[in-house]
Order: sequence, then C-alpha cells, then structure tokens
Amino acid sequence: MIPKVQIGVFGGSGFYDFLKNGRQIKIKTPYGWPSDKIFIGNYKNKKIAFLLRHGQHHQYPPHKIPYRANLYAFKMLGVKHIIAPVAAGSLQPKIKPGDFVICDQFVDRTHNREDTYFEGLETKNKFSEAKVVHISSAEPYCPELRKLAVKSCQKLKIRVHDKGTIVVISGPRFSSKAESRFYSKQGWDVINMTQYPECILAKELEMCYLNISLITDYDAGLEGNKNIKAVSFEEILKVFQSNNERVKKLIFEIIEKIPKDLACDCQQSLKNAVVS
Repeated sequence: MIPKVQIGVFGGSGFYDFLKNGRQIKIKTPYGWPSDKIFIGNYKNKKIAFLLRHGQHHQYPPHKIPYRANLYAFKMLGVKHIIAPVAAGSLQPKIKPGDFVICDQFVDRTHNREDTYFEGLETKNKFSEAKVVHISSAEPYCPELRKLAVKSCQKLKIRVHDKGTIVVISGPRFSSKAESRFYSKQGWDVINMTQYPECILAKELEMCYLNISLITDYDAGLEGNKNIKAVSFEEILKVFQSNNERVKKLIFEIIEKIPKDLACDCQQSLKNAVVS
C-alpha cells in the first residue's frame, strides 16, 4: 500500500543522510523507476518523502537523472510541497560561497531532456486528459514557500538572497570561462545542472516547488580576480558537506512552518494552462 505524504524533499550532491528514522519504499511509475528508493519518515507530525536525485551511489549524472519518474513518484505519494536544495555556483560577486539563494526564476540551457508529461497522443499523465497542454512558466517557484524559506533563513541567521535567477546547464562538465562570463553579463545569479526540468515538472503536476541554492563556488572564476579559481567537483562537495547541518536545519524549519492547509496557484497550474 502506497503511504500518503504531504512534503517531498530532494537531496543532491553530498546530501545523503537527511532522515534518520523511517522506512524505504520502491515505487514504479509510468516513466520508469525513480533515482532510488524513497525514504518515508516523520517530522513534527508531518509525513515526509526523501529522494536522492542522483541515487545513493551518485550513479546518475545530471543529464541522466530520471526526472519524470522522480516527480511522478512524489505525486503518487500525494506530495503537495517539494523542497529542493541544490549545490550551485555564483555568477555575481555579491553572492558568496556559503550564501543561500531562494531562486524565483530559471533560464534553461539544457538540451535533450525529457521535460514534460504532455506529449500529445502519447501522454501518460492521468492528471489531465488533454492532448496538448501549454503550461505557464512565468512563476516557476512557489511564492508562498519562498516567503517561508526567507523567514526561516533570517531566523537561523543564515545569509540569504531572497530572489535570484538560476541558469541550468546540461553538464556533466562545468562551464568554460567564456560561457561563465556570458551568463554573468546576462545578469543571471547562480548556475546549476539539475533545476531544469525538475521545477517545471512539479508545476505540471500541480505541486508547490521551492529551490534552495547553496552557493559552493564562483563557477569558472570571476573575471579579473586571479585569487578566485575555477570550480572543481571536490571543492563543491567539500563546501556542501560542511554546510549540510545548516541546510538540514533550514529544511526542518521550513517543514515545521508549512501549514497543512497551505493552498496557492501552484496547485492549480492546469486551470491556467492553454489546452489545444
């Protein structure tokens, strides 16, 4: 029997021990198996589903993560709210390693990712019978959860940026200096490899989605500053792991603050979609 869960949490690089007590379950979806078994636990009388997006052994690189299966599995569990921490690089001097950014926009620079449940006659999405759906991406991140996250950061005295644009690249390679310079000059704030299509798939399934970007590095370095070196995976893991406790404290603080009856436009995405 599939348990009913209110809150889903994705874990990324260096984030492998979120919940201590609970049980693991396997769920097969119409889009295949998720990245790993889903851990079901409780916190403050709220049932939580936790899934490692890269798998327990980090076996899925960013462009191979089964995003559709991951999100659909959460939907099958009844998840309404998703908290998604990620490691991210800074593209702007004001955003420093160790800072948290609560993103409000994304720019997709990925390619060849399966990024929708609405595939015309081939659609398997039981939540809509429409053949073609054009969903709005104007507000990809839940404004209500973002407010809770910012307030929680302030309470925990975490240096936070209350908004930011995250540019998502395919990976698994990091950016060249020329690419990083281009992204910075566009005014984009942080860079990551997994936020798309994760956030938009959640919107298609009418789940509220919150991104927490923990800044681990300055991407390919900052122009004109020889003291800031280009990013390495080892450095990302080092910074992320050293901040794991802060990330977990923040997530638990947010979970505690989420009202059981929280409702917002994210949960009615399909009502505002264009159907053809």
